[in-house]
Amino acid sequence: ELFVLLLVQSLHCLTSCLLYCPTPCLALGFFEIQDILTVQTSRKQSPDTDSLSRRATMSAGFEKSGEERKASAILHTAPDVEHIEAPVTWKAYLLCAFASFGGIFFGYDSGYINGVLGSKIFIHAVEGPTADKISESHTSLIVSILSCGTFFGALIAGDLADWIGRKWTVIIGCIIYGLGVVVQMITSPDHALGPIVAGRVIAGLGVGFESAIVILYMSEICPRKVRGALVAGYQFCITIGIMLASIVVYATQNYDNTGAYRVPIAIQFPWALILGIGLLFLPDSPRYYVKKGQIQKAINSLSRVRGQPEDSVYVQTEVAEIIANEEYERALIPSTTWFGSWANCFKGSLWSAKSNLRRTVLGTSLQMMQQWTGVNFIFYYSTPFLQSTGAIDNTFLISLIFTLVNVCSTPLSFWTVERFGRRTILIVGAFGMLICQFLVAIIGVTVGFNHTHPDPSDSTKSLADNIAAVNAQIAFIAIFIFWFASTWGPGAWIVIGEIFPLPIRSRGVGLSTASNWLWNTIIAVITPYMVGEDRGNLKSSVFFIWGGLCTCAFVYAYFLIPETKGLSLEQVDKMMEETTPRKSAKWKPTSTFASTLGAGDYIEKPDAEHV
Repeated sequence: ELFVLLLVQSLHCLTSCLLYCPTPCLALGFFEIQDILTVQTSRKQSPDTDSLSRRATMSAGFEKSGEERKASAILHTAPDVEHIEAPVTWKAYLLCAFASFGGIFFGYDSGYINGVLGSKIFIHAVEGPTADKISESHTSLIVSILSCGTFFGALIAGDLADWIGRKWTVIIGCIIYGLGVVVQMITSPDHALGPIVAGRVIAGLGVGFESAIVILYMSEICPRKVRGALVAGYQFCITIGIMLASIVVYATQNYDNTGAYRVPIAIQFPWALILGIGLLFLPDSPRYYVKKGQIQKAINSLSRVRGQPEDSVYVQTEVAEIIANEEYERALIPSTTWFGSWANCFKGSLWSAKSNLRRTVLGTSLQMMQQWTGVNFIFYYSTPFLQSTGAIDNTFLISLIFTLVNVCSTPLSFWTVERFGRRTILIVGAFGMLICQFLVAIIGVTVGFNHTHPDPSDSTKSLADNIAAVNAQIAFIAIFIFWFASTWGPGAWIVIGEIFPLPIRSRGVGLSTASNWLWNTIIAVITPYMVGEDRGNLKSSVFFIWGGLCTCAFVYAYFLIPETKGLSLEQVDKMMEETTPRKSAKWKPTSTFASTLGAGDYIEKPDAEHV
């Protein structure tokens, strides 16, 4: 029986070559991925063998040595939408979770600068030995330049991820980040501004690679039932990074030498080293391999991240579904030139459910809204801001408390994002944040931060008129951080990794991440002028601005954010074509892409350049 099956398959392969490849050279590019010897074993692993017994021949094109070649794979397809993915194993869970470690150096780099800006040694290194603070222009430059570099890094990473893969793009980002750290370390005690700015630009490029592609990588390898929780782990690692930065800065604040800022800078290096080396042992995204037409590598990669053998029906079925969706999307979004591939992100109308433009606007505006919440005002400028009010004695300690609240609140999202969904937590979170921001503003302008008197024992210092009111403001800022950390912090990153179809996913996520960093840059540039004593000096009134923007985020989330909980990336694609955001929570998949395209049919991928 085995001999007959092999003979039939050989004849089938030969026939396919004669039909589709007119020359013997191209015929060599055809191959079959077989699971004849393990069909019975694979079926035993499935909870529903009848639904998994059908087979479909799928094809995908890929480039090799400058020559377009095709490949076909005999893969299981499952008409049952619940049986397109393997059960989650601990090995697979940990494998997917490791990538979230990249959030640590993202968070650390964002967090350490807040404390360093208040260090007297750093102030003297930047402004001179007689200065008592860093000027608004230099503060704006030092903080915002990282975000500027990250903006361009995210855009470049979108291209690289489709060219060399998700994994290697992140590894290159780690190398660039390490170079940026080295440049920041070569500062002199008297002229620190130049190396700090140059180093943060270079490090920003690396952070841009990492922040865009780690989200993409995790979204593509994580099982759908825990994808939200695992991607939320990335945000948790960001908060861990911010906390570690606060601890290091707090521990070095009394150093009387350049170690006060060099130690916090140097500790950035190990994070990139750990992530870069660790990723060498992880597989690349199976969806990347399908996009490139390397089906066997996709099967191998998926078997590793799902903890299943390559001949598992689960692995075969999921690969078939990924291929079918890629074929469907490729028909709508054909491969083209480099410029055309970017232009594909903006094709269509905002009013069309299938429009790429609609998804690109959704992803970029969602990241804009995350920045509009004002959270980075707290983590970038809370130390100098609280110092300027004169109402707080130990501002470093208060910043550390804010960071601890951020860290402790984020793990709640691991449960809420899968229990209540992405859309719900973003709506509720925006409402909670706007209440807190307005309360901080109202208390501040009436009896809080804005009302101080000179310290009788030290005329250079100020004391709050109403200590209880100031404490209430600090409490509501902490509650605001709780709402952000448990909702918008992870939620925005989760959604942008899910809403783009495979042909434009890497560039779509790159554009969305670039939007985050663009607005991060804008806020970092203008904030010192809004709250600086010699500039806007808004003090507590700045929270009216953040409260108003959080109100915009609430309205935005209600009308525009779809619910993607519990869906595979391919099902999210289908859902966004068939329903509206407000009705999306009720949408349920009724068929798989593979079964819709037709089991047993040969689905030929059009000849096209893969970029």
